[in-house]
Amino acid sequence: MTIHKYALALALTLGTTLASHAQDPVEIGMITTLSGPAGYLGQDIRDGLQLAIDAEGGKLGGVDVELVVEDDARKPANARQIAERFVFDDDIKLVTGIIFSNIAGAVVPDVVDSDAIYISPNAAPSTFAGENCNANYFVTSWQNDSLHEASGIAAKELGYKNAFVLAPNYQAGKDAVTGFKRMFGGEIVGEIYTQLDQTDYSAEMAQIRAAKPDVVFQFHPGGLGIAFLRQYQQAGLLAEIPMVLSEPSSDAVILNALGDAAIGLKTTAHWSPDFDNAASKEMMAAWKKAYPDRPLTYYATQGYDTGLAIASALKQTGGIDDLDAFKDALRKADFQSVRGNFSFGQNQHPVQDWYLLDVVAGEDGKPTTKTVRKLVENYGDVYAKDCKL
Repeated sequence: MTIHKYALALALTLGTTLASHAQDPVEIGMITTLSGPAGYLGQDIRDGLQLAIDAEGGKLGGVDVELVVEDDARKPANARQIAERFVFDDDIKLVTGIIFSNIAGAVVPDVVDSDAIYISPNAAPSTFAGENCNANYFVTSWQNDSLHEASGIAAKELGYKNAFVLAPNYQAGKDAVTGFKRMFGGEIVGEIYTQLDQTDYSAEMAQIRAAKPDVVFQFHPGGLGIAFLRQYQQAGLLAEIPMVLSEPSSDAVILNALGDAAIGLKTTAHWSPDFDNAASKEMMAAWKKAYPDRPLTYYATQGYDTGLAIASALKQTGGIDDLDAFKDALRKADFQSVRGNFSFGQNQHPVQDWYLLDVVAGEDGKPTTKTVRKLVENYGDVYAKDCKL
């Protein structure tokens, strides 16, 4: 072969290789909880994100993407092994999906310290929001404390003077109680930390009854919340002592499980099905078409917003070869969130609005939420000031 022909063949081979790489989709590694009583939380986040991908025909921001999903089975060791495989073996640079804060604690440091980006669609422990914030760590849901601070604000505005508070004994539970107490300001007549795998709350019900609080605040997500509320109702407490709840204790699946007894509950949230904005209506229509037998939860909207956030960055960068450029683009939050106002604070956690909601009977007779009023606007978190990004 002459030098000219060899050079031509080499150029063609190189061109074919480059074209192939240019067409490789951006992989998004999702580590989430898909099994057990909390499995629907991860399923909804997964399907919400996939819905955003499907809306663009398999792309986000015009870039081909592939969602690679693994079940952590709500076990930190499992999640860490998956993360190591994603980041070190598969060279995945975008990771998301974690539901529980104890799992985030086991996974996030390794991901962000390995020159990969973690974008949380749910868990957002206080430990990563302040001094230990990281340029490779973003949150599209909330910061754990601020989520429950909204409930503290609501309970105070509703005139309650004392409260009984309960949450599971892990980081998110501790953040929940801290956040509620921070903004409630009233007397706490009882404070209990339950077990993360607890199913029987009879002892807690007895303590609540004995304390006779003005209001109960409890944070129990997924199957824990279903069990707690059912037992609260069966104990006759639902009719005696009101509750003010936050989103994870009052998602659509939990409300449906409680049925008519859920009517009248007060809850706080960053999103409700009656929101009158185009992004929310578009997602609701797409969800109903794709999953007509499944209620739309907050978790699904957070997965969807995570997809929109990634799309907003990919639209500007065209890929993730330059991670610094991708992060700069992501920080702009140049997308229309289903919840309305949305931006990233100093610590790359959301700045958003929080609302007081009533649980009412929907058109189909099933419990749903109705917006009462906006509690706070453009609300961030107390830890952002300690982040030096």
